[in-house]
Amino acid sequence: MVSKAKGRYIPVSARKIRLVANLIKGMDVPRAQAVLHNIPRGAAKPIAKVFRSAVANATKDGAWSEDQLVVSRVMTDGGPSMKRYRSAPMGRAMVIKKRFSHLTIELDAKKGRV
Repeated sequence: MVSKAKGRYIPVSARKIRLVANLIKGMDVPRAQAVLHNIPRGAAKPIAKVFRSAVANATKDGAWSEDQLVVSRVMTDGGPSMKRYRSAPMGRAMVIKKRFSHLTIELDAKKGRV
């Protein structure tokens, strides 16, 4: 593991983030950036933000360049849920859960370059 970045309390459900995050798993950094930039889903924007942070963490010392890195691991976990209530028939209330998620992206060096 060369670098890691975490995004916590992202206001998108974990299931929606996993759909996009699984697309970039195993890709090299320039290709993953292109995929995240061109994907038309709402979850792509917070994933791209965490991804840029992981790339910046890896390249800040100058030891690694973006071409040498690959996305080794992407983990998405469910976070807390905000509970809101909506009126329902016969005086009842129905719960609306606004779900959050936690995202972790790890970058590693390509196999041929150590």
